[in-house]
Amino acid sequence: MTAPLRRWLTPVVAVLTAFAIVAGPIPAPAAPPSPNPSGHEEDDDPPLITDVIDAANRAYLQAKAKLKASEKRQLQLALEVNAARAELDALRPQVGQIAAQSYRTGRIGVLAVLLESNTPDAFVERAAGLDELNLVNAQKLAAINEAKTRAEQAKTALDAEVREQLKQTNAMARAKAEAEKSLALVGGRGFTGGLVSATSPVARIGPGRNSDGTWKPESRTAKDPTTSGYITPRTLHAYKEVKRAGFNRFVSCYRPGGPWEHPKGRACDWSLQNSGFSPWHNDDMRMYGNNVAAFLIRNADRLGIYYVIWNRQIWFPATGWKSYSGPSNHTDHVHMSLL
Repeated sequence: MTAPLRRWLTPVVAVLTAFAIVAGPIPAPAAPPSPNPSGHEEDDDPPLITDVIDAANRAYLQAKAKLKASEKRQLQLALEVNAARAELDALRPQVGQIAAQSYRTGRIGVLAVLLESNTPDAFVERAAGLDELNLVNAQKLAAINEAKTRAEQAKTALDAEVREQLKQTNAMARAKAEAEKSLALVGGRGFTGGLVSATSPVARIGPGRNSDGTWKPESRTAKDPTTSGYITPRTLHAYKEVKRAGFNRFVSCYRPGGPWEHPKGRACDWSLQNSGFSPWHNDDMRMYGNNVAAFLIRNADRLGIYYVIWNRQIWFPATGWKSYSGPSNHTDHVHMSLL
């Protein structure tokens, strides 16, 4: 076969090859990489619980907006895929005719078409026309196949993105619920003014806790580090754990006389200042009291907390926070009683 004939037959083979590619399966695209969450530098101070709630809300709304945008883009790409398939279906009869003619007549059929030309000019014209037709068809088929592949790959990627964002939205909803649960645990936004750390250190388990979570009775056998009296080992342990958590302002535990837990060595008062007692009158004092109360409540089952009184409220494990009125409104210290 001469070089000119090979050149004329090449476009026909290209058309048939393009048809085979279009009719064949489209390779599955690689799964898109998981999005990397944006990091941030941690501050020296612990985040306020209101900051955690606000951040959770912002992230939740951002994920929800991204989800809606992705669903809209997914719909647009689905329409693009359908349009590409419709255009491909419209072109299939033309490709089929070319393929059928090549199958019936073989390569010599193409030669016959060219050799039937009566003049050299007609020969060249037919050859150029056939070459151009096949080249156009091949390019069109290749372009449609490429568009179809791109659209389906993009749709697959968007499906994965939507799944990931649904997961993110659910995670943000859980984070929001957990943050609000933690805020309720420490008395709510109105009680704390939002001035409370989002997390507290975990306390070590106090002495005398039974395997079922109950606590053994204790006597005043431990020297009180805050007075000349004695307190229970469990109270001393709780005192040390609160101090270990970083609450180092003035504290007083044993106090003689009275019907409550102080004379029994089962209570401590955590002041808001370094010496003596004074009602809170700024955010620093209020937050200190909130954080002491939060630490005691979050570790109540590890320390054996009986109840906590702070800022006109009293907390019991069985009831949570309730309004409190008594000889002291406890705006100048956090009171803890132990079992």
